[in-house]
Amino acid sequence: KETVLFFPSSGQTCHAYCTFCFRWPQFVGMDDMKFDARECTELVAYLKNHPDVTDVLITGGDPLIMNTRSLAEYIEPLLAIGHIQNIRIGTKSVAYWPQRFVSDRDADDLMRLFEKVVKAGKNLAIMGHYSHAVELRNEIAQKAVKRIVGTGATLRMQGPLIRHINEDPKSWAELWTTGVRLGAIPYYMFVERDTGPSEYFSLPLARAHEIFQAAYQMVSGLSRTVRGPSMSAFPGKVVIDGVVTINGEKLFALQFLQARNPDWVRKPFFAKFDPDATWMDHLVPAFGKKKFFFEAEDDSHGHGRVIPLIAANRVANDCGAKSA
Repeated sequence: KETVLFFPSSGQTCHAYCTFCFRWPQFVGMDDMKFDARECTELVAYLKNHPDVTDVLITGGDPLIMNTRSLAEYIEPLLAIGHIQNIRIGTKSVAYWPQRFVSDRDADDLMRLFEKVVKAGKNLAIMGHYSHAVELRNEIAQKAVKRIVGTGATLRMQGPLIRHINEDPKSWAELWTTGVRLGAIPYYMFVERDTGPSEYFSLPLARAHEIFQAAYQMVSGLSRTVRGPSMSAFPGKVVIDGVVTINGEKLFALQFLQARNPDWVRKPFFAKFDPDATWMDHLVPAFGKKKFFFEAEDDSHGHGRVIPLIAANRVANDCGAKSA
């Protein structure tokens, strides 16, 4: 309930079209499935009426596909809302177009916008999507990280575990340790969602846990801020804590990191071990139970919130109406 997601209309393209991306409706012209909010006035009104909201996640697509002037039209109105503590921007640009922070025509303007947010007393978190250690090996990508953190913003590193691309624990360990050296914070390793050619990209949950555990053992405590392997499922964000044996039965140990019902958070639960399961829906409750504890509860009231979305074809007005 603490976070709202906002999808600015001008930020619904991306620096890369990843085949494994679960946000594919944003890019293929299917407006009935697309998230698209054109008016930041509605965002501001919503936030003012919901003082329990502390975080705004501006996402896409990729908001940093916008120029700085357009991005500022969405961000600056948030600075006057006292209960908003954290402004997050989800982006792939740190890996696919680090020039956005270094040498683009308005890169310096972007850094000044970041500084303005921090000076206003907000925590600005750049949620950087990295898919492989190689994305941080080049000089300009490293310079981008240093420029971002130099503004007072934080850069948190996250990305999906993808078969044929980054199923190597050494790659993850290198990514996290390099990021920490540059000032970034390892945040999440995500389980690949059931979207697109998932049979090619997905890994069994058991293997995902093995990779995470092996990578985790290779790094110091400074990199162990990372959490995973995590599934962003319908009930909430579920992490695989381990594989255990109880009363002779091999099980997955899981817990919610975020949940539709806050009472579920950090409540451990168990599922039968399945070497072939690749997603939450494939798991069966342990100990002969017919349902997981959260399936037995009527949570139709929904504790989470997503900002009301404007139809993609709605006429734009006020802030955010200008093109990138």
